[in-house]
This record gives sequence, C-alpha cells and structure tokens, in this order.
Amino acid sequence: MSRLLEQAVEKVAAFSEDEQDAIASQILASLADKEAWKKSFTERRDVVRRMAREALAEDARGETEPLDELL
Repeated sequence: MSRLLEQAVEKVAAFSEDEQDAIASQILASLADKEAWKKSFTERRDVVRRMAREALAEDARGETEPLDELL
C-alpha cells in the first residue's frame, strides 16, 4: 500500500463507522465506474479507432478549430 493511501486510511479510521462506510462506498463506486469505462472502451476498440480516424480526417480537411480558440 502506498504511503499516501496509508495516511488516508489512518485519517478515515478516526471517523465513525457510518462515516467510514460512506467513504468506502464512494471509493468503491469510483473504482467500479473506472472499471466500467475501461471495459466499455476495451470492448469497443473498433469504434474508438474509427472515431479517431474520422477526427484525423476532419482535421486534415481543415474542418477543425484549434483548442486554444475554443477555450
């Protein structure tokens, strides 16, 4: 376990059981969401690749704007 995670666990250990459960639920939901995105993109690599090719083609045709101008 990393030192930063150890520090977080030490701090959370001082909370009530309900607060600890709430934090644990948030962490688990975040991890599940990350895994869901990873799985989604892994299963749809062909779609992601096609979208990337389309974006590059649009850029080559001059149909895009620099990000600096959009922000």
